[in-house]
Amino acid sequence: MFIFAIMVVVKLLNTQFVHGDTYRAKGESRVFKTFDIPANRGNLYDSKGNLLATSVPKYDIRFDAVTVSNQNFQDHIKPLCDALSKEFGKPSAHYNKVLRKARAQKNRYLLIRRNMGYSQYMRVKNFPLFKLGANRGGLIVEQRTVREHPIGKIAERTVGYERKDEQGYYTRVGLEGAYGPFLRGREGKRKKQKIAKNQWKPIGDANELEPQDGYDVISTIDVNIQDITHHALLAQLEEFEAEHGTVVVMETKTGEIKAISNLGRTKSGKYYERLNYAVGEAHEPGSTFKLMTMVAALEDKVIDSSFVVDTENGRIKFYDRTVKDSKWGGYGKISAAKAFELSSNTAFAKIVDQHYKHNPKRFVNRLMNMGIHKKLGLSIKGEGKPKLPYPGDKDWYGTTLPWMAHGYGVAMTPLQTLTFYNAIANDGEMIKPRFIKEVKAWDRTKEKFDKEILNPAVCSSKTAGIVKHMMENVVKRGTASNIHIENFQIAGKTGTCWGNYGKDKEREYISSFVGYFPADNPRYSCIVVIHKPNKKKGYYGNIVAAPVFKKIALKVYNDIPVVDYVTPEVAENTAVEHSYKTYFKKAQTYKTKMPDVTGMPAMDVVALLENLGLKVQCKGRGKVKTQSITEGVFINKGQTVNLQLL
Repeated sequence: MFIFAIMVVVKLLNTQFVHGDTYRAKGESRVFKTFDIPANRGNLYDSKGNLLATSVPKYDIRFDAVTVSNQNFQDHIKPLCDALSKEFGKPSAHYNKVLRKARAQKNRYLLIRRNMGYSQYMRVKNFPLFKLGANRGGLIVEQRTVREHPIGKIAERTVGYERKDEQGYYTRVGLEGAYGPFLRGREGKRKKQKIAKNQWKPIGDANELEPQDGYDVISTIDVNIQDITHHALLAQLEEFEAEHGTVVVMETKTGEIKAISNLGRTKSGKYYERLNYAVGEAHEPGSTFKLMTMVAALEDKVIDSSFVVDTENGRIKFYDRTVKDSKWGGYGKISAAKAFELSSNTAFAKIVDQHYKHNPKRFVNRLMNMGIHKKLGLSIKGEGKPKLPYPGDKDWYGTTLPWMAHGYGVAMTPLQTLTFYNAIANDGEMIKPRFIKEVKAWDRTKEKFDKEILNPAVCSSKTAGIVKHMMENVVKRGTASNIHIENFQIAGKTGTCWGNYGKDKEREYISSFVGYFPADNPRYSCIVVIHKPNKKKGYYGNIVAAPVFKKIALKVYNDIPVVDYVTPEVAENTAVEHSYKTYFKKAQTYKTKMPDVTGMPAMDVVALLENLGLKVQCKGRGKVKTQSITEGVFINKGQTVNLQLL
């Protein structure tokens, strides 16, 4: 017994002094735990200061019925119930019953209200009993942030999101994901005590470490052009019952992406921002690749624009495969320039086969010198990889070269194709597409993103000038003559390619149009790609895709509100045409649209609308019942909106 007693004492001393810190830490970890407090993410703005994404705080209020002394509970229970009744609409007797029951059952985590806005939370926090704090008043406050998108589903994939899983790994989509390190800020810390199974109560009112808000990110997107682009694409997809489509609008000189829309069809026939097709979907471009072929041939000086090629009967056989023109009987003998205007497959296949079949590496090397075999290196994740076959590859056949000439056997994403066309509009200078202008901390610029040149010259300025003239003629008298407008010149190229390689009845098509406007002084380049339209309604690029381009081009210059700066003297003495030239003499005042804020908490709405530049006047308390400016109406900075609250 004496030896056993000594062993017990030794064990106690060992536990207390040798392993004491370890056991105390384990005990504390089961009772006390430090939780992360998410920081408020920075706002994401368009290029004109309109909100694309913002963080709104939400609060859950709970009550610890045990920590409150009996005296405080009895003194404050009735005024607290009256205040809760007035705020939330239920009878005072209801809250009296609920709180007394929680007291009797020693409930330390009673839910009072979820998803409260900041203004409502501040009122509830100062109610009788609650204002005594966490320990004396039993108030438990749980805060989280919710990401709101004021422009709704428009550009949803481009705006994107960033999510963190339980292992600490991030899923990054769109701008939110690409610039998450700037937006997310630094998490705070708060210590909590375990009061029941999976229930933790904050210790004290203060945080151990206050969260640090994220920076604001200013994007290149223009919500007005984005709105125009979204609805133009949506209308065409619905009309042709297409599977999905994408449109990108880029500022020519800077590479800034002004609009990007990606819409896919659901089983019910509705369209939504499903995937970022413009960035991630590499596919055969079809006839839009003829620009690359033409530039290569002109740069290598194997032809000039007047080179004559015989399209024969519109059917030319290479080995066991036949290249076909869309026109039965072909176009006869035509120049290379005319072949481009008419998009003759046989002409391009014949030109490339005739001049490069003995040295195909020369053709492919020229294309590679332009940089079209490389990714663009975008900040947004998921860029598709371009495909450019090379002689000697496993998939290089005798028919590869003539098929490459008119856009088959190669693959590019819509944004990669647009970047090349934009380079031609810039006389050969290839600029990297850019989604972000700057990162700001309040009114201070943290980081600025400037124009980045990928290739100073994809071709000579002379070659660029020749093919620019060809693209103008495509619209004036070629395959896209249906979108020609007097006094407003568009330059571009149509594209129609197979979406699969099934039999004629099973075959699907990809329709596209890519170019820039105005043709004589390019301001914007744009690409439209629509997959698998209903063949009975049409599938050629000029019928399905080109009208979307035309609609966007006209609306960008006509529908955005403008203010004339033309003096009366000029108006009297000069016959100024009502065309794109007029609009260069005007200053554009950009606006955004009024969102639907009914049903939202007042404090959240005030923050949202003030960020849109509105002056907000509220009547009543609680959530928004009515708004004086109807949803979808264009709003002006400084305009007053009246909100009637419940």
